[in-house]
Amino acid sequence: MSQFFSIHPENPQPRLIKQAVEIIRKGGLVVYPTDSCYALGCCLDNKDALERIRRIRQLDDKHHFTLACRDLSELGTYARVDNQQFRRLKAATPGSYTFILLATKEVPRRVWHPKKQTIGLRVPDHPVALALLEEMGSPMLSSTLLLPGEDYPLTDAWEIRERLEHDVELVIEGGYCGMEPTTVVDLSSDAPEILRQGKGSAAVFGL
Repeated sequence: MSQFFSIHPENPQPRLIKQAVEIIRKGGLVVYPTDSCYALGCCLDNKDALERIRRIRQLDDKHHFTLACRDLSELGTYARVDNQQFRRLKAATPGSYTFILLATKEVPRRVWHPKKQTIGLRVPDHPVALALLEEMGSPMLSSTLLLPGEDYPLTDAWEIRERLEHDVELVIEGGYCGMEPTTVVDLSSDAPEILRQGKGSAAVFGL
């Protein structure tokens, strides 16, 4: 059965953040709050947890996984970013955006898009998510908690635990996050392209 932590959405308790990160580092798959909706997260090098996310969400190998990063400097380690892309990223982070960028060799091939060699990256604007990433000191492999057959992500942490208690090691309750996923912006080519309109406004990209 999964553990359940209630972490304050504005002032996360350091003790609980440390305990949560310890679970993640030991191979745990966790549900955590973000600025758009709840998400599944694990260590970047955790192959087993990656396969569990695929199974929970019934994803194929063409799905773009996301690396949740604590800041832009970390994002730049895992994606190839030129000056123009950096300016666009700076204008929209932290925030409810996922950016599709060319992956660097720091990203395991198994999470690349198989044909495009791209990866999704984001800097969430949520105190709990940022506290987790700061304590980890590295990105977290992440995916929106949208279950098969559902039109919207789950929003209630107690319901999430009830439905996934045998599939994840920890559910972090961090208040209501909403049910609108991130806006997905493809920055891997010359002009930005909105692949999915979500919570983040496209206006920041002039679209």
